[in-house]
Amino acid sequence: MTDLVAPPREQFLTEDAIRGGMDLLFFINTRHLRRADEKLAALGLGRAHHRVLYFVARKPDLSVSELLALLAVTKQSLGRITKDLAAGGFVETNIGVRDRRQRLLRLTPEGAALEHQLFQDLRDNVARAYAASGANAVSGFWIFAQHLIGENGREHFAAVQRLQPLA
Repeated sequence: MTDLVAPPREQFLTEDAIRGGMDLLFFINTRHLRRADEKLAALGLGRAHHRVLYFVARKPDLSVSELLALLAVTKQSLGRITKDLAAGGFVETNIGVRDRRQRLLRLTPEGAALEHQLFQDLRDNVARAYAASGANAVSGFWIFAQHLIGENGREHFAAVQRLQPLA
């Protein structure tokens, strides 16, 4: 096993340390999501589909407009993704109760099962990394990540934190 490394504290703002952080972000993006990517690919789906499943699981009856804002994608792009998920029997669209123009997304039982399966693998990996890193490192990561996503991203993160997870 390769030893864990970190730049010396006094060198955390050097180009090497910043590039090392970028390297880690790229590796996280591929390694952490690999199993989910494989399961999704077997169903003809990808990461964009996974993001929709994830956020709709976090808030059943999430409106299309809310999801567009969270994901920062175009309506056309989201339309293709939700069409794929609906065709696969993973997502259903309902009309809003108060506003009939509103389209609300909800996972079907098949969609909830798929999202749960994908989440469990990712959850286990994150929990393992959190436990190995300790509370201070996890707090530092949350602060770092919130600075990285910027003010707009923090607003969306705060909104997601208020979402109710599936029971």
